[in-house]
Amino acid sequence: MKKFGFLVLLIGLIVIVSACNSESTVKVGISGSDTTVWDFVAEKAKEEGINVEIVRFSDYVQPNLALAEGELDANAFQTVSYFDAFIEEHDLDLAPIATTVIAPMGLYSEKYDSPEELPEGATIALPKEATNMGRGLLLLQEAGLIELEEDFDGNGSLDKIVDNPKNLQFETLVAAQTPRVLPDVAASIVNNGIAVDAGFSPLDDSIFHENETATPYINIIAVNEEDKDNEVLQQLADIYQSDDVKALIEEEYEGNQIPTFVSLDKIGW
Repeated sequence: MKKFGFLVLLIGLIVIVSACNSESTVKVGISGSDTTVWDFVAEKAKEEGINVEIVRFSDYVQPNLALAEGELDANAFQTVSYFDAFIEEHDLDLAPIATTVIAPMGLYSEKYDSPEELPEGATIALPKEATNMGRGLLLLQEAGLIELEEDFDGNGSLDKIVDNPKNLQFETLVAAQTPRVLPDVAASIVNNGIAVDAGFSPLDDSIFHENETATPYINIIAVNEEDKDNEVLQQLADIYQSDDVKALIEEEYEGNQIPTFVSLDKIGW
């Protein structure tokens, strides 16, 4: 009986020690090579018993597919506008759990210093993905280069341009290629993260860029719909939206990324 009692006590101690040392692991997918913010979030999460594994992707398609297939627990790389269109097109059961930043999209040129300098018939490179193209077209409209149809829904299509006074030409290609064609075009619309990876500062190097009022382009943390109330994922979202992370983003990116921690209803969720 004494041996049995000792065995029970030993098993109990093992269970208690294991529970105390247990740690939740969360795989978070991002696009691009810059992990500055998520490395910091991971450090803070570690203190709360959450091990964050950052999984990097080189495009804007695989992070959502990997999430839907259960290879990730969350991803954080996309605007709500892109997300909404993507999950509808691919019939994915995903949902946002938090907002993160606005990363201003920019118009870049190696030949001209302002949109006004672009000549008649100039070629502009655009991301070909529907929402990225739509965002780029809205940026060109804001820059005074084109006019879009009055009921423009944000999804890009060149036939939605109703006025093009400079007869601009457009070359559409995958978002990751937009910086690489700069020597061959008059200007190129480049997503923020891709611009940073290419060595550009969206605020300093672009000839025109979005401002913080571009609310359809707030970035999000996304999860599978069934996990949107998961306590660990909600805890991770709270860590991201902490004052420490906000201060890091403001200091590290100097306006190239703008912390935008708003409620989900502000982005249509």
